[in-house]
Amino acid sequence: MPSLDGAVVLVTGANGGIGTHFVHDALARGAAKVYATARFPRSWNDERIIPLTLDVTDSSSIDAAVTAAPDVTVLINNAGATPPSASLLDVTEADIRANMETNFFGPVLLARAFAPTLAAKPEAVLVDVHSIASWYAGGGIYSASKAALWSATNSLRLELGAKGIHVTGVHMSYVDTPMAAYVDGPKLLPAELVTAVYDAVEAGEYEVLADESTAQVKSALSGPIEALYPELRSTSA
Repeated sequence: MPSLDGAVVLVTGANGGIGTHFVHDALARGAAKVYATARFPRSWNDERIIPLTLDVTDSSSIDAAVTAAPDVTVLINNAGATPPSASLLDVTEADIRANMETNFFGPVLLARAFAPTLAAKPEAVLVDVHSIASWYAGGGIYSASKAALWSATNSLRLELGAKGIHVTGVHMSYVDTPMAAYVDGPKLLPAELVTAVYDAVEAGEYEVLADESTAQVKSALSGPIEALYPELRSTSA
């Protein structure tokens, strides 16, 4: 089974609330080193944490990260972005393309770039952070980008598995971070999500359903589309 003990972890979007917990909790589980990446990395006051500049939408930045972090054994694709509107009709073409660059192309290209590095390490791991939005299309281009990443993760799981790399996909509803500050309902704490992810990784699990809402939406995918989107009944009446 994969283990965080002695691992060298690279976290994208490390400055955010979830990313910060991915960094600290990896060390708490025995990781030897964590590359904490961001477009503008911050200082961490821990010699085991290596700040690293990484723009997941920039291929040259990805290549530079691969060169700077040749010892990575666990890659966590955590960085993500939300568009200014949940409507596919209201956002600009630039908004649509930018969201796909961050939420889909970035993680996929990062996984491709680090695949040779990971394949050379025993018990290597790729973690892709998806969302409940992968299965529930209420978020416009955000949902579309996360659905695309989910599909890509399934493909990568098959290809990378043959190279000895374990792939875990993560799905969750709202998490208590600035990105979900507008939500009044229940939210996962970042620490709860990260604990669930690392527990799943060390148990060799392929998928994390971090809350009940996410589990319910996934189970509804096998039912009629009107059950998942009851508003369709009123529009077709």
